[in-house]
Amino acid sequence: MKEIHGRRNWPWWKSQIIQKYSNGTWIWQKTMSFDSDKYSVDKDPYEWCLRKSKRLKAIDPQMNIQMKNNKLLTQLPGELERAVKCRCNQNCTLDEISNTLQNIRKRTNIGKFSLYKISSFKEKQLLKVEFEDKPRETVAEVAKKKNTCHNCGSTDHYANNCPKAEKKIYAIDKVPEEESPTEDSASDFMGDAIREPSDDDQDPSEEFLVEYQEETPLEI
Repeated sequence: MKEIHGRRNWPWWKSQIIQKYSNGTWIWQKTMSFDSDKYSVDKDPYEWCLRKSKRLKAIDPQMNIQMKNNKLLTQLPGELERAVKCRCNQNCTLDEISNTLQNIRKRTNIGKFSLYKISSFKEKQLLKVEFEDKPRETVAEVAKKKNTCHNCGSTDHYANNCPKAEKKIYAIDKVPEEESPTEDSASDFMGDAIREPSDDDQDPSEEFLVEYQEETPLEI
């Protein structure tokens, strides 16, 4: 570009740089690279802070110091971010932040958990162990077995879908019903109840009166 345009003044070069690098795609790329570059203990604090500061300046040259520091501290882990905020002011310089990170890195264990990575567990494959007498079944083979029907013993279906009749475990023999009284016996019972008294029947009050007269003689 310099060979094409030759020697030009700084305002012209500045306008050309803004025209080339101030489009939305370029700013979006710098923003994504800024967000993806997180801080960890294995990184050098000076190089990391300088790199992040240049990217913020490229994204927004008119950004003030307080907003720049807030965006920079959000890239730190939670525990380390609180430690830096307690030690630095909101309007501190880039050197103060990098020095604070360096002191925390050397003197404390804050943020060092990020060095340890959790290893992914490998899937264990169950192998069939062969014996001379009888092979041993693995857990996977046991899981493949189908449940049997408790009603007929088949492995094709469950007991609730069994086509055969269900087994009656607690079946009780039916108690024979009591004979109901027939019409003749009922009529005889009603006849005895309604039968009219005959002449041979004696009134119980008369019998009591006779006995009383025999025991107590009349006075003359």
